[in-house]
Amino acid sequence: MFTGIIETLGIVRHIQKEGSNIHFDISCPITSELSIDQSVAHNGVCLTVVAVGSATYRVTAIDETLQKTNLASWKEGSKVNIERCMLANGRFDGHVVQGHVDQLGYVSQISEVDGSWLFDFNYDATLGNVTVEKGSICINGTSLTCFKAQEGSFRVAIIPYTYQNTNFNQLQVGDAVNLEFDIIGKYVQRLLNR
Repeated sequence: MFTGIIETLGIVRHIQKEGSNIHFDISCPITSELSIDQSVAHNGVCLTVVAVGSATYRVTAIDETLQKTNLASWKEGSKVNIERCMLANGRFDGHVVQGHVDQLGYVSQISEVDGSWLFDFNYDATLGNVTVEKGSICINGTSLTCFKAQEGSFRVAIIPYTYQNTNFNQLQVGDAVNLEFDIIGKYVQRLLNR
């Protein structure tokens, strides 16, 4: 389980295709603290560390993950939001994040407003996911609060700290992002649809 509070940024150093899988070698400030079999969220996608070197570690994405996330668009040099799984004795600063991306969303507008940024996103509402006003959303692994929530779209505000310490500063209109909708909302919706 994760909280959506980004711990650090990683950089994709090497990409290797093997069958339908892709191996990503990533460097980040916490590489030396990682271990094999550890779960780490990469842009909100829970991946298992399969190897650790002196400067990089490796994770592998299977075809199912590549089809439902933006990982297939990563290139060498891409910046990735990194979060290790939550410690049982840690503070719960974000919201419940599983690291299971529900679908892709797309940046529709970016506006700078008095030192912060407003990001608007669109997503395919026919897949059954919903946002609610002042509800939680996880975008590229970052726990945020929705507003202007409508069917198929929502807005989030990004403060300078988040903008500087996540890959939000790399996003452009049209870019695909990983969306994980609020787990409580997903259960409520499923119960109502019975």
